[in-house]
Amino acid sequence: MNGSVLTSAFQALSGSKNDYERAVREIFAEAKVPIGGTEPYAVRVHDASFYRRFLAEGTLGLGETYMEGLWDCDDIAEMMCRFSRAKLSQKFKRNPVFLVNRLRAKLGNEGTKSNALHGVRSHYDIGNDLFGAMLDERMVYTCAYWNEADTLEAAQTAKMELLCRKLCLEPGMKVLDIGCGWGSFLKYAAERHGIQGVGVSNSVEQIGLARKLCAGLPIEFRQQDYRDVKGSFDRVLSVGMFEHVTHKNHRTYMELVHGVLVEGGLSVLHTMGRTQSMVRGNDQWITKYIFPNTQVPSVAQVGAAIDGLFVMEDWENLSTDYERTLLAWHANFTKRWPELRAAYGETFYRMWSYYLLICAGWYRSRALQLWQVVLSKGGVPGGYAWQKGRRVLGTAP
Repeated sequence: MNGSVLTSAFQALSGSKNDYERAVREIFAEAKVPIGGTEPYAVRVHDASFYRRFLAEGTLGLGETYMEGLWDCDDIAEMMCRFSRAKLSQKFKRNPVFLVNRLRAKLGNEGTKSNALHGVRSHYDIGNDLFGAMLDERMVYTCAYWNEADTLEAAQTAKMELLCRKLCLEPGMKVLDIGCGWGSFLKYAAERHGIQGVGVSNSVEQIGLARKLCAGLPIEFRQQDYRDVKGSFDRVLSVGMFEHVTHKNHRTYMELVHGVLVEGGLSVLHTMGRTQSMVRGNDQWITKYIFPNTQVPSVAQVGAAIDGLFVMEDWENLSTDYERTLLAWHANFTKRWPELRAAYGETFYRMWSYYLLICAGWYRSRALQLWQVVLSKGGVPGGYAWQKGRRVLGTAP
């Protein structure tokens, strides 16, 4: 998107309604997203107030006006993919909402215990009925592994087995799952690999249901901030939790993992990632409505956090799997919506659908990544390498 288009867009804010529409059409055209076209990713505007809202509020206005029904699109994932490739959000950094959020991030710490508690509960405590309808039977709310799978159930099972293999689990090992969700990984690992587990989360709803689902297994669930974890563990992992840590606390997180992990132990970090380090990197709409107090890390930020603490044994990118996972969640959510409608309402339906689909678009554009990083405390003697399609510990010479 060239500078002249953006300049005319901001100038349009002091002009007429026709100026607003013309400026927005120019911006959308730069991203090859038509307004009023026949393509599935074309935008259909129902209310002309959309144009000024978008110019004034950027991506926040884009999402809010969709929630309000001011526009529609048959393929929001592809629409957002095109916006992402055109770097639309970066063009609105002069937007007042963006500038306020950036100042907040620089002056404050969004990953404090109180902010972390608010961020987790505002999303994960929405309702177990919602997540039960959207997710697979095990309620795994992280990227699946579609390598040889053709259903969400199979892909999530494959992901958990992949994590178990990367951790090189053995019966009797004690495993810490930071941000354990509804306990799906620990349940799988205990049943299939004979481990003992401890899961921690700030979510009241998740911990309550996890205890019921894992009753009778050697697993303890704690409603607890990760910074308060004590003990000694053979293996540590976090799956989709590191985004809630935020960059000012990355080092604190890694020091905690290093402190509770036994010498020679392994840790897996399964996290979203981005190609550029940012202080305030999340989309404005996502921050307000879906994931407050979160930040997606970069390679550099993860590297700085582990510096001097761990040997990085393996780093795998599974980002294309996340697009397919999000679309599967959206299909489940849409299918089960009739039984959820009375409790959540139509505005929530549009909000949640928009969330799932724009995230799918970001992964399709490759703006977002999904990483699994294997870390060892002290290094694996003989190395850590592929053998017969699975990760195994090496043998010291």
